[in-house]
Amino acid sequence: MIDDLDLDLAPVIAEQPDPLLFATVSGAHLYGFPSQDSDLDLRGAHLLPTADLVGLREPEETRSRAWVRFGVEMDLVTHDVRKFVRLMLRRNGYVLEQLLSPLVAHTTEEHRELIALVPGVLTGHHAHHYRGFAVTQWRLFEKTGELKPLLYTFRVLLTGVHLMRSGEVQAHLPTLLEQVDAPGYLPELIAAKAEHEHGTTDIEHARVEADVERLHAVLDAAQAASALPDAPSAHDALHDFVVRVRRAG
Repeated sequence: MIDDLDLDLAPVIAEQPDPLLFATVSGAHLYGFPSQDSDLDLRGAHLLPTADLVGLREPEETRSRAWVRFGVEMDLVTHDVRKFVRLMLRRNGYVLEQLLSPLVAHTTEEHRELIALVPGVLTGHHAHHYRGFAVTQWRLFEKTGELKPLLYTFRVLLTGVHLMRSGEVQAHLPTLLEQVDAPGYLPELIAAKAEHEHGTTDIEHARVEADVERLHAVLDAAQAASALPDAPSAHDALHDFVVRVRRAG
């Protein structure tokens, strides 16, 4: 399923203590600018037993594990399905990108059902997620000068613009460059990032800052003109999904 990474992740999936509804690759591999030394970010949703939710013990709604496998640093972060669905309903573009990632390590029918419900959670307010993420990454770039946060800044702004215009969550930066008007130097930055995870750039700061500010304005305009609704419509369907999946589990 993850042909371009050439890794068999089935043993990793099999080691998890509770069933996974899905696990996908996120991070730089999903965004289209991995480095030779990039780690592998796996994200997904697990299904806790009902007893874990109604008993006295605190449930592991979020699990995080990091290790080295196949000579690659990797981490796996998963949320219990109830928490994951709640995040879906909170204009959280990050979890939608994980859910929709084409780099699939593990999938189920429940994964496909959640994907089908994504249109019902998209709203114009998802622009706030991408705007805020861009501000955070820009500050990190100004502090470190590294390419990684700079590419993240452009990636999230372009993802937000594309989402507001098309209703599609697209996290892959090279694809976004074909769909949204973006600075012409971004392919060069992507190529430079491929050489080293923590590489820096000597590109003129004022030029980059002006382009980031322009894309913020483009995102604002795209949000104002977006046909996306103000509130999600899939709340009841997602509630029913969580109840049904929990009962079946």
